[in-house]
Amino acid sequence: MDNLNDLKLLWQTAKTDRLPGAGEMLRLVKRFRSQKLRNKWLVIAFSLILAAIMLFAIILGHFQMLSTYIGGSLMMSACLLLSASNIRSLKRFYQLADSSNAEFLAFIEKTRQNQQRYYQKTMRVIMVLLSAGWLSYLYEPVSKQGGWLIALYAALIAYLAFLWFYIRPRNYQKNAAKLDALEERLEKINQQLK
Repeated sequence: MDNLNDLKLLWQTAKTDRLPGAGEMLRLVKRFRSQKLRNKWLVIAFSLILAAIMLFAIILGHFQMLSTYIGGSLMMSACLLLSASNIRSLKRFYQLADSSNAEFLAFIEKTRQNQQRYYQKTMRVIMVLLSAGWLSYLYEPVSKQGGWLIALYAALIAYLAFLWFYIRPRNYQKNAAKLDALEERLEKINQQLK
């Protein structure tokens, strides 16, 4: 019986000030979910608006070169692909409403896998379509002025290289770090609750 009293005393003296309450855990999950849903809906809305603008530009514009129509179609395809990839992931986030810690950790791991696949495959396809679209679309307006053509294409290629080699990896690392921090915090909470 002494061991039981010692265990009870030890349990009562354990410091739990670093453990979040149940309310904080729910707020953490809800905030994560609402931020991701808001961002996904914004990306979907803006990409669909840009695709519609591109469609109207192609339909209403009287272009002489086929490259302009091809470029507009490629940019529109990139916008629609971006929108479709975000629409596909909405279902997972809406199903996240009520979940246990273990289910939320599994959700975070699945989100990490999806994020990595998006970065390695989907984003590359979108960037290639968008880059080829810009380069093709802007050829006709500046093709008659050689100096402008060279200056515009040099600036555009520099900008695309900046997006591809600096912004894209930095954005991925920033999002991965946020996901890692959230997962680490949840792992600690989950271990302490076991």
